Amino acid sequence: MLNFSRTPRSLPRVMTDPVIISHGDGKQSNDDDSGVFSSEHRRKIIIVSNSLPLNAKRDKVSGRWCFSYDEDSIFWQLKDGLSPDADVVYVGSLKVDVDASEQDKVSLQLLEEFNCLPTFIPPELYKQFHDGFCKQHLWPLFHYMLPMYPGNRRFDRSQWQAYVSANKIFADKVMEVLNPEDDYVWVHDYHLMVLPTFLRKRCSRVKLGFFLHSPFPSSEIYKTLPVRGEILKALLNADLVGFHTFDYARHFLSCCRRMLGLEHESKRGYIGLEYSGRTIFIKILPAGIHMGRLQSALDHPSSSNKVREIHQQFKGKKIILGVDDMDIFKGVSLKFLAIEQLLQQYPEMQGQIVLIQILNPPSSADKDVDNAKEEAYITSKRINERFGLESYEPIIIIDRHVPFYEKAAYYALAECCIVNAVRDGLNLVPYKYTVCRQGSAKMDEALEIASDSPRVSALVVSEFIGCTPSLSGAIRVNPWDIDAVAEALNLAITMPGGEKQLRHEKHYRYVSSHDVAYWARSFEQDLVFSCKDHHRNCCWGIGFGLNFRILSLSPSFRRLSIDHIVPAYKRSSCRAIFLDYDGTVVPQASIVKAPSPEVISVLNNLCSDVNNTVFIVSGRGKSSLSEWFDQCENLGIAAEHGYFIRWDKHASWEMSHVDTDFAWKRIAEPVMRSYMEATDGSSVESKESALVWHYCDADPDFGSWQAMELLDHLENVLANEPVVVKKGQHIIEVKPQGITKGLVAQEVLSTLTKKGKLPDFVLCIGDDRSDEDMFESILTKPYSATSFSAPEIFACTVGQKPSKARYYLDDTMDVMSLLEGLGSASVPKSRYSTETPLEKGEVCFENIL
Repeated sequence: MLNFSRTPRSLPRVMTDPVIISHGDGKQSNDDDSGVFSSEHRRKIIIVSNSLPLNAKRDKVSGRWCFSYDEDSIFWQLKDGLSPDADVVYVGSLKVDVDASEQDKVSLQLLEEFNCLPTFIPPELYKQFHDGFCKQHLWPLFHYMLPMYPGNRRFDRSQWQAYVSANKIFADKVMEVLNPEDDYVWVHDYHLMVLPTFLRKRCSRVKLGFFLHSPFPSSEIYKTLPVRGEILKALLNADLVGFHTFDYARHFLSCCRRMLGLEHESKRGYIGLEYSGRTIFIKILPAGIHMGRLQSALDHPSSSNKVREIHQQFKGKKIILGVDDMDIFKGVSLKFLAIEQLLQQYPEMQGQIVLIQILNPPSSADKDVDNAKEEAYITSKRINERFGLESYEPIIIIDRHVPFYEKAAYYALAECCIVNAVRDGLNLVPYKYTVCRQGSAKMDEALEIASDSPRVSALVVSEFIGCTPSLSGAIRVNPWDIDAVAEALNLAITMPGGEKQLRHEKHYRYVSSHDVAYWARSFEQDLVFSCKDHHRNCCWGIGFGLNFRILSLSPSFRRLSIDHIVPAYKRSSCRAIFLDYDGTVVPQASIVKAPSPEVISVLNNLCSDVNNTVFIVSGRGKSSLSEWFDQCENLGIAAEHGYFIRWDKHASWEMSHVDTDFAWKRIAEPVMRSYMEATDGSSVESKESALVWHYCDADPDFGSWQAMELLDHLENVLANEPVVVKKGQHIIEVKPQGITKGLVAQEVLSTLTKKGKLPDFVLCIGDDRSDEDMFESILTKPYSATSFSAPEIFACTVGQKPSKARYYLDDTMDVMSLLEGLGSASVPKSRYSTETPLEKGEVCFENIL
């Protein structure tokens, strides 16, 4: 066993402000489970992975199980970066089968000696879970292999059920050691993607992070998965979701937008997704290597002996090194073909270069892997027969378990390292190669080189692996382009020493400062940051099965119930009711935009009460609204966000704005129409006072990109015009300055006050950004300077989301139910009656006037 010390790494990172600020203080709700540890114990960080970072073997003499840490496991190495104030506990499966009669004893031993809690999954279930759903569905799909790929199997529902069952077993084990008040849970990789739902269901305020070590595919690939929604929703039950690269995170965010309709925000360095009142943060940072482990390997006597042996064996030759797991995505055969092309194109290199390909044993038996391995051997044999000489073969395959010290020796001697995978999550081989090329005192002694001699390295890396973005000095290649890979290898070998040194120094600075300890510490800090507002909001669990999610709301933000509003409605004698139209009175996604007969009936019922002043406040044009509400005699309408107002059907339209110069339309409309032609599914709506570009039917990603471009374009060309350019819900709108729904509410309430009808009840319901102006207006503007008490105000948004409103309703059905309830509580009277029966203590200002 190699002995090495803990890597002392500091993390120079300053935490900045969050994306979404929390809504004040709240009380903690009761969680279903509290774990087995009390808050008096030290805080724990629970690392959950498919496999425990342990090696296990049974002693042949005593028959007892013997365990040791797997020093190559990233899950064991990451503990060096975690807070020293916390205990690290591991939950996962053993790599060996333990008889049921021994499991309790083994569990106790592992927990006491290694801080490990094993999940003993029944063998048949584990086979369906790991070898079935994980390896036959998730792993190929996440590496861009569609189900129709030859040899790939179709979706098997029983394997999915096994996957869910196995994840539940992991959840049960985590709950055995979890103290939700203090502990943090860090879940790893695609094997456990639905685990966050089980943990969140058991403990609503669990502090939960998830990191995906594989690629996350584009939405076009991911959406072929029949259980795509269940997995996405499960991941969103975490507080922090981590990825190695921006590309993987971008694909995940795109899937959330396209399949769940969720938008993300980026602010001050953080990316956040709003989901049922919670903010799920996105972390982008590739994992690193354990510097201490590599340094110890370089200083190990076996490494020194091996490096002398290899140096003597390949004396006078330039070594190109490949180190790969044996699977179908590593591009081993493509690498061999590039070597063939290199030797064919540059014959002088024959006998001068040698590719040493180390093949790590596959983790599990698979027909595709066997076929890929056979192809690699056939290809290498053909190339060796063609270009080989006496005592020289251009390709040498090492197909066995290679000890770490021996790999370090090969890394240290290789002139060039090539990683040619066609798709890979991260791949730490280039990092290890860079550190080993930096060398150590003992390695310098073995190679008989001066300690101050320049260090050089050359990397050829595939564009499709996760470490490529962080290695800016590497030669990046498309592994499918054999000619380009051959040229890249030639460039790496013949590159001047000075340039190799500069590239090496750049890589070494990054690799040594962004090691596994840095990665772990950074993730932990962001996880703590992501969970810091857990106890400020109230939480409710909603949904069944894998559709379960937590609804997190500020204590002051609550659902507007009939029981709460009707008493206030009955107490009042002068009421103002403001209703948005699209998304409030009718569903936003409805194809039929006209109001239903039920909507007309409810509105007429409300308007029949002489104490009510009811307004529809919409961005739609006055002609449409007039036609749709022709049967509503007493309904007030504010069209085009209040540019036109009429108090009832018999009143004439009033313009709230004196400026009628619309010369700006001649500038804005051609710009909008050019974006309409370039964006399939978009349209331009021309109103009397405004222009609107709609993109709700366009591709979600392309529509959003075009909207941002159009917003910027219009703001530039209209900078000197008396207009505002605003982004709404799937729209970009240009309208005159000073036209807002807030001003509509202000004008209506002020007019009522001037007439002596002091409003003592104000209800405002809307779902859009433009409705926030109404909420702010009715909540902040005083409408009476008299000694009468302030009106009871109900600002209500549709949908649970950050809002200036203090109440919410779930959807348009909830809105209509509420309005119907208010209508039932009204006392129907003619609007033109001269008599107004008064309740005790009420004053009618209309009669006083």
